[in-house]
Amino acid sequence: MSRPLGVNTWVWASPLDDEALARLAVRVREWGFDAIELPVENPGDWDPERAADLLKELGLTATVVLVMGPGRELVAAPKETVSTTREYLRRVVDAAAAVGSAVVAGPAYASVGRTWRIDDRAAAYRELREGLAPVCEYAAERGVTVAVEPLNRYETSLINTVDQALEALDGTGCELALDVYHMNIEETDLPAAIGRAAGRIGHVQVSANDRGAPGRDHLDWPAILAALDGAGYAGPLVIESFTAHNASIATAASIWRPLAPTQDAIAVDGLTYLRSLDA
Repeated sequence: MSRPLGVNTWVWASPLDDEALARLAVRVREWGFDAIELPVENPGDWDPERAADLLKELGLTATVVLVMGPGRELVAAPKETVSTTREYLRRVVDAAAAVGSAVVAGPAYASVGRTWRIDDRAAAYRELREGLAPVCEYAAERGVTVAVEPLNRYETSLINTVDQALEALDGTGCELALDVYHMNIEETDLPAAIGRAAGRIGHVQVSANDRGAPGRDHLDWPAILAALDGAGYAGPLVIESFTAHNASIATAASIWRPLAPTQDAIAVDGLTYLRSLDA
């Protein structure tokens, strides 16, 4: 099936601001993408109303991702931290609603890079459901779905797999955000894992197994896309990679070397390859 394709502005910039978005959105549209993904590292970095006008003018749709930086926690954290994290997530939902994004995606449970030994996982997941419930309700009232992303074992110890996410999110109204990069590390059979998430997939991010351009890797992309079709997912595939020019994000994402001849090539080559699979 033909599917919309998008790209995350992290390929080029972090944090995103109005000036960078104005520059990048034009190029993204010229290359032929359907959607642009907007990270909210901190509310106020970019103006949602201004972004909405820009994207409408260009004919681009938006997806929005949350950022769980240090101090953003919903599990095994003080009540004050959980409260401020919920407030941040509500602000991200507001930004998504303003730009017309149907989804807010990301690891909405713990700061990226935080790992700890979890002796009672069922209790941790109950705590997560309690922490997420008000945010999911707030999002639903605004026509936005929260899609929670499993991360690989080096970035979290809480939710690494589709099966863990399904257990953790049961009854919350949240959906899953699948990131092929993380799935390649944690899932023994990517198409099978996608199949188990059928009906619960709210967002999908793609990249090569090394965070480069999809198609320049060892992944079985035809099988992955067939599994997404079989699972009924009709939303965008968004290329997510990161710039090495921002020290904090390069360290957080472990980007220690160039992943393509240029950052543009990650987007353009990935777009060309994914379009070829739909031809």
